[in-house]
Amino acid sequence: MSKPCLTRNAAVTVCAAWLFATLLAVAGTAAAADPPTAADPAQRLEQAYGPPSQSGFGSAVFRDALPPDTGLAEAALATYRRFVGPNWDRFGEQAWLSAWREVHARAAGSPRNIVAELQAITDADARRSVPLLVEAPEDAVAARAALSAAFDDAAVTELKVFTVGDGEAMSGLLVAGRRAQARDAICVIVLMD
Repeated sequence: MSKPCLTRNAAVTVCAAWLFATLLAVAGTAAAADPPTAADPAQRLEQAYGPPSQSGFGSAVFRDALPPDTGLAEAALATYRRFVGPNWDRFGEQAWLSAWREVHARAAGSPRNIVAELQAITDADARRSVPLLVEAPEDAVAARAALSAAFDDAAVTELKVFTVGDGEAMSGLLVAGRRAQARDAICVIVLMD
């Protein structure tokens, strides 16, 4: 009769070591696949303005796939509609579109400074809402840094700013940036009364 290669205790030790090594490898792979949140511009914006929402009030950040054949204005309008949520139908599309207009588009080759661009907007209605993005957040310095990280990056190939509101008491802004290489768009929206 031959002796087993490993005693029962040794076999348990080998199995435990293999299981531990496998768990470490899986955890390491997951950590390596997920970039740090500080480097993700949409997550930095979410820390300042909040996650996607259908509340139709306050602020939120959205990141969505954006095929090359979809216009940024079209994607921004879809984001606006999603943010307003059920109130879009309740109060009617006409009310929500009454304030919708493009008030800024970054020209190709122009300096990338979203905070300065927002502050330079001349449209009177839009100017009243600029402080909601650059001054009103709880940590305004972090909010401005998040805006810059998201929209001043060379990866942003198109940037537009729109006014939003219900045509009466509520008004705000939506900033949309296309990242062609990533085939996505990042939008931050703020809508207050």
